[in-house]
Amino acid sequence: MAKIGIIGGSGLDDPQLLVDPKQIEVKTPYGAPSSELTVGRINGIDVVMIARHGKKHQLSPTQVNYRANIHALKEKGVTHILATTACGSLKEEIGRGHFVIIDQFIDFTRHRKITFNDSFDGEAVHTPMAEPFDAELRKALFETAKQLGLPAHDGGTVITIEGPRFSTRAESNMFRIWGADIINMSIAPEAILANEAGIPYAAVAMSTDYDCWKEDEEPVSWEEIMEVFNKNAGSVKNLLIDVIPKIK
Repeated sequence: MAKIGIIGGSGLDDPQLLVDPKQIEVKTPYGAPSSELTVGRINGIDVVMIARHGKKHQLSPTQVNYRANIHALKEKGVTHILATTACGSLKEEIGRGHFVIIDQFIDFTRHRKITFNDSFDGEAVHTPMAEPFDAELRKALFETAKQLGLPAHDGGTVITIEGPRFSTRAESNMFRIWGADIINMSIAPEAILANEAGIPYAAVAMSTDYDCWKEDEEPVSWEEIMEVFNKNAGSVKNLLIDVIPKIK
């Protein structure tokens, strides 16, 4: 029986998604996770939810304890993880409010713990990462998004930057040359650690803006990003509610 973990980005960690939600505190060998876990059910399926940036969005992307978050979900018996995130678009065809079912990442972070294996005291551990996002979860997300009439892109490469600052225009153009489709501040090392933990992981990214490569627009502000995000948050919640019963 599947037990689904949801890692909620800004505004997408609403416990009201769940039937009979309960808050539980968890301690891990890697320190405290970002928030209490919220456990409950969606369409009869057990769900465990965590707020990536904390209940009050008090954690910057670099401050998030990704290791503790993934460990806490695994400890609670989660069999699959669905993550949500806001992103900036690096491609003209990925418009505001569009959804990208990510299939690749580029890790451009510098200051984060990126592995559970800090040493090789027992044996060397090198986790394959060629396909970091689970194909079946991705397929379910994309097909459900299309059924709901959402503007969704099947696949895309996200580049994760350290943050919390936005990119310079030079960086944004470089990321486009590298082949990235969208940009955010949280998917790496989250996806890395889920793979290390052996938990199938997929992420749906909502495009809230064009990154600053697009010179015919003013550089975006956080307030403008949140305006687009809040306008489309309901669609992401509906996507999660509809996709969860399809996960086996």
